Parts: sequence; C-alpha cells; structure tokens
Amino acid sequence: MSGFNVRQPGLMTLITDSGRIGHHRIGLTTGGPLDPMAFAWANRLLGNEPNATALEISIGSLVLEAQVDTWLVLTGGELPLKINGKEMERWQAHRVNVGDRIEAGFSQAGARGYLAVSGGFDIPPTFGSTATVQREKLGGLNGQKLQSGDRLPCASAPDAGGFRLPAPYQPNYRNTAPLRVILGYQQDAFSAVQKQLFFTSSYRISDRADRMGYRLEGPAIPPSINGILSEGICLGAIQVPSDGQPIVLLNDRQTIGGYPKIGSLFSQDLARLAQMLPGTEISFTPFTQDEAHNQLLLNQRYYSMIEPIAVTP
Repeated sequence: MSGFNVRQPGLMTLITDSGRIGHHRIGLTTGGPLDPMAFAWANRLLGNEPNATALEISIGSLVLEAQVDTWLVLTGGELPLKINGKEMERWQAHRVNVGDRIEAGFSQAGARGYLAVSGGFDIPPTFGSTATVQREKLGGLNGQKLQSGDRLPCASAPDAGGFRLPAPYQPNYRNTAPLRVILGYQQDAFSAVQKQLFFTSSYRISDRADRMGYRLEGPAIPPSINGILSEGICLGAIQVPSDGQPIVLLNDRQTIGGYPKIGSLFSQDLARLAQMLPGTEISFTPFTQDEAHNQLLLNQRYYSMIEPIAVTP
C-alpha cells in the first residue's frame, strides 16, 4: 500500500482526527488536536473533508519518506518544513513524489504543527475516531505515538492541488495576551481575594505539562474545600488541588475528577495555551459566557470568510 515511511518519528508525533466524541459515558476521553484551528486549516488547504486524519507534531524533528505521489501541507507552530533539503513555505500545499524526504524541524514558536496529505491518512477508526490517546492505547497505530519504521498509508493524488493561506491570516504563536477564563459554579470555593490573586498574577507553565493537562506554578489559591464528588470534566476546566496550583485540563484529560474548579478557559485561548512551551509565563482575565459565545461565533464567521489562494499542480 502506498503512503509514507517514518524515518524519524520526532519527539511526539500522533495520528489524529478531530477527536473521539460521545464516549465519556464509558470512560473514553476525546483526544484530538490541541490546536483545532490549525488542524482545520491543514485539511482545508488541501480540500479535504474537515475530519480527515492528519499528524500532530509536538516540538518537531519528524522525517518522512514519500512512497506515493500526493500533496501535503504543514500548519500550526513555526516548524521549518523541508522537502529534499529545500525549505518550503508552511501554510501552503506542496506536491511530493515517490522518494521525497519531508522534514519538520524544531519549532521556533508554537509547540504543535499539523501535517496533512490529500485525502487524509488511511487509518482504521477505533470507537469512531483515529485520534491517538496513549493513556488509553486507542487510535493511531496501536494507540501509540509514531515510531521509526511505521508506515502511514494514503492514496495517490498527484493532481489534487491545494491552497495557501496568506501570512496576514496565519495565527501569531508569539501572542502573550492574557488567557480568558469563564468562572464556573464552583467559584464560591475560592474567596474574592483568591480570585483577584488569580486574575492579577503571572503563572509559569511547569515541566509537567502534557496532553492531559498543563500544570501551572505561581501564587497558590487553595480552595476552601478539600474535594468534591467526582463529576464530568469539560475541556479547558481549571481544577485546583489542595496545594493551590491550577491545572488546565486538555484533550486527553480524565473524564471525571474530584478537584474544585475555578472556571474554564475559553476554547480558542485553550488552543493558544497548548501552543506554549513549558517555562512560558501566562496570565488570565475574566470572560463572561455571553462574551465567549459572541467571540466564538465571530471567529467561526471570520474563518469561513477567508478565501485561501489556489496552488495549481
């Protein structure tokens, strides 16, 4: 079967689609891309269906060898893209041929890149999704990150063509604006002073940051209660254990938990957080549900109105 051979898997490269939806009731988490917009653009720039399977490349150092004539694109963080040693534009579709060497180098800004091919990678779904969740050993190839020697099957598409996204529309992964938080119903477990401290302080992303959650280091805001009955946890929930150090929960989070939660990060700021590396200083600002709904609709409208530029075969 045609496709790509993995010559160097990178620090952590995962096969993913948009996620495993509707299975929290049996304890399976969502998974999927940490930066959904960059993932969406990777498929859109190739004319793929929105849920086509792609690769999420964390930090970089991925090397593939093409065994198929097709088109590919790299979006997301600033991972240098090279084809046969020549640096190529990101956020733009490129044709590759059998024997070509594709490299995604170490990121200059942003932690995640998304590499898609025409038609998507041909990976069998598990529980309705190809998204890899290593903790659950589901999705991708045997539920694990890519390994040297793995093969990524896909169809030949030498005449598929694609698009490029002009630089003014590309995300700024060096954006340091405060992250917006919608306070939740458990906010009463935190005093007014603690909430003020949370919203006026800087926190550092710790080395214990992964796809389950970003642990933060900074002024402690211990809740007034030691725990709660375990309940379902939403994407972006900011839970605070007894040590007072917040944890922002991401795509591979557990489906239930018993720590009090001060609120949830606005979904599109959550993607921005997931593009940040350990050691980055961040801050938070309050955001209402109405503001979040309005901003989300505006962002979706903006995305749909952008017209990428065709790249012909």
